Amino acid sequence: MTTIKDICHKAFVEKFGAEPTMYEYAPGRVNIIGEHTDYNGGFVLPCAIKYGTCMYAKPNNSNQIRVLAVDMQNDYDEFELATVIEKHPTKLWVNYLRGVAYQLCEKFGDRVKGLDIAIKGDVPPGAGLSSSASLEVCFGHLLSSAFNLNVPLMDIALIGQAAEAYIGMKCGIMDQAISANGTKDHCLRIDCKSYGLTQVAVPSNLVILILNSNIKHQLVGSEYNDRRESCEKAASIMGVPLLRDATMDLLNQYKDKMDDETYRRARHVITEDERVLKASDAFEKGDLTTLAHLMYESHESMRDDFEITVKETDGLVEIVKEALGVQKAAVRQTGGGFGGCVVAVVEPQMVDVVKKAVEAKYKAISGIDATIFETTACAGATFTKL
Repeated sequence: MTTIKDICHKAFVEKFGAEPTMYEYAPGRVNIIGEHTDYNGGFVLPCAIKYGTCMYAKPNNSNQIRVLAVDMQNDYDEFELATVIEKHPTKLWVNYLRGVAYQLCEKFGDRVKGLDIAIKGDVPPGAGLSSSASLEVCFGHLLSSAFNLNVPLMDIALIGQAAEAYIGMKCGIMDQAISANGTKDHCLRIDCKSYGLTQVAVPSNLVILILNSNIKHQLVGSEYNDRRESCEKAASIMGVPLLRDATMDLLNQYKDKMDDETYRRARHVITEDERVLKASDAFEKGDLTTLAHLMYESHESMRDDFEITVKETDGLVEIVKEALGVQKAAVRQTGGGFGGCVVAVVEPQMVDVVKKAVEAKYKAISGIDATIFETTACAGATFTKL
């Protein structure tokens, strides 16, 4: 079977006429629970997945990054390393790299040198599984490792987050943090205020299923930034720095000073933080009944209070819930919203039951098929000298 590594290696040699001398890989992620809490300083519970971005590279004895994007019909770009790097006017994919590069140049100057790079990934774009974070972390960790910059993994994640802002997306830290810091067979509970990381073991008798609605979401320029502004507005009205610092009692004290939409946005975040902490404990104990209750409650909150689901993801959640039964329906929409994927935590014997139910019922809701795949919790960014 041809892997993304094989394809990427072949493309590198064909483009640059030499063998690469280094290899980097960073995974995408799926978030079990904790949606839109990260930029509010709250808690999230993602795991790295077995799909990600790989890069083969070789120093080119210049101050230029020369990069081939295999997934973009072998699109190619070159840019000079500097503390100010202009965004490319049309190529979004390379702006993630430019956003990472200027920050490392700002900190390390001419210790950051030119590379020839080929990139290939298998995270479905637009699925809400963090293909962009995987790309940023992969590139940042490659530069750090190639030139012995020794940038800590959480700093690599923060550089990736800043690269999103450079492009126009004010995202939280979750996606980059799990791509950089993932651990095999563990989810990672991330405290997005202190950046504290807590390993949460995935029980061996549970399987993580990802159901792609194949309704693509596009977060840059979407309603994502509007949701963030609503959260900041609610925090400001309550006089707290972040919604992480609020409670439901405090929110209800200020309810009359907020419009209904702002109140509901804040209610989602505050209650979601509580759910993450309870779900972490339930997951590690293998308490599927409690996890099911919390994940479905999270979905309802995203649907009704935060309003980021769509009929296709709502439909997928209900199909899975019906197939598994209420007591075992650990299922919800995952990712930024407005399309993308649904995540389910299921017993191995229920995987085929879920697949058959989705195959039988989803197309009537959406007019298209869903794509279903299993994943284990995987390791984060890894560099290999060849």
